Amino acid sequence: MKKLNKIFWWALLLIILFTPLMFSRLGTVENVSAFEGEAYKRIKTFVEVISLVKQHYVEEVDDKQLIYGAIRGMLNSLDPHSSFMDPDSYNEMQVETKGEFGGLGIQIGIKNNLLTVIAPIEDTPAFIAGVKAGDIITKVDGEPTKDLTLYEAVKKLRGAKGTSVTITIVREDVKSPMDFTIVRDIIKTKSVKFETLDKTIGYIRLMQFQEKSAEEMDNALKEISKNKGINGLVLDLRNNPGGLLNGAVDVSSKFLPAGKLVVYIKGRSGDRTEYKTSNGNKPYDYPMVVLVNEGSASASEIVAGALQDWGRAVILGTKTFGKGSVQTVMGLNDGSGLRLTTARYYTPKDRSIQTTGIEPDIVVEPKKKSNHPVVREKDLARHLDNDTEKAVEKKEDAPDNEKQDYDDAELEPKDDKSEDVQLQRALDLLKGWRVFKEIKKAS
Repeated sequence: MKKLNKIFWWALLLIILFTPLMFSRLGTVENVSAFEGEAYKRIKTFVEVISLVKQHYVEEVDDKQLIYGAIRGMLNSLDPHSSFMDPDSYNEMQVETKGEFGGLGIQIGIKNNLLTVIAPIEDTPAFIAGVKAGDIITKVDGEPTKDLTLYEAVKKLRGAKGTSVTITIVREDVKSPMDFTIVRDIIKTKSVKFETLDKTIGYIRLMQFQEKSAEEMDNALKEISKNKGINGLVLDLRNNPGGLLNGAVDVSSKFLPAGKLVVYIKGRSGDRTEYKTSNGNKPYDYPMVVLVNEGSASASEIVAGALQDWGRAVILGTKTFGKGSVQTVMGLNDGSGLRLTTARYYTPKDRSIQTTGIEPDIVVEPKKKSNHPVVREKDLARHLDNDTEKAVEKKEDAPDNEKQDYDDAELEPKDDKSEDVQLQRALDLLKGWRVFKEIKKAS
């Protein structure tokens, strides 16, 4: 009886949480009362089910496990980017945003229900041990990874510096599974890499929008600009799954004048919130090519869309992922959190890229395509429709968010840049621009 009382108070809390939403949605007292009555009826069913589970399920079930499961189910009925995070998962998400954690140094995703290495991070324990992109992790410390969610897998792989973990890997063209025992270290994930190509063109690869991405981008641009011979820039956003909205605005500010609209968002109320460049310094004005592909999502698409709309850069590659929604992260009192889709975003020219993506100015396919099927936003179950384009037909049999997330980008661009046809095309374009600029009119 004591446990059932606890369940009742949980249910009562849910009712209290629902009530203000009803007032904001419906205008009259009569409608509110009617809707409240319907909500109470549903909550009563909810309590009845939990009561039956508590009384009759074959094994004793923890109250928190039941409530968390119910909340997950509620969020999973929404779009694929809304989710509930238990305290560990919520903390994990915050760690990823900061870009520093204890672990192995691998980017992972769920592909075809298998825990798969997207790419090892350079100079990390996993990279040094020989873990490769495309490896399938079948066990962690002897326990099968089948049916693990992405957060559960990350939780098992990460840990304190100096501790070890054994992962069992199945690799294509290798007959038997391989065990790797790896000692964890502090992984500092830099979101920006840069170098100078052909002595005259700066190359910056932005891998994810984190808290320090704008600062890292600024440092990269300053280092590149020290070379007075630089006359072009390539910004590589391929396989960048996105991240912080403000990071996208800050990065765009490096290349656009102050006060330019980068993106605006609209929620259910229809109110428009604008995000403009706030650049106190003169923006970098190098001729510019932005590389994108099907793995470029969210904040990456904001940057590409803004630079394309303002005519600031040529967008080259393949169509982007098409995630045009904004997620707000909300912390809860018990340390858990919600990731809730709260708005759609639009480029300066009023384009919503939801399900449609950014179409490159110049389409260049990669030399060798991945064996993995291309999955974009429009392929995810329960995706939001594009409210400015003809609705894209939803695929109800599409992968679930836990089974195939937009973070599951294809393999990283090749280190051998001579084999990277998209990058080489960008370099040729910038060289051609320079040549044509120097051609004088015949007298």
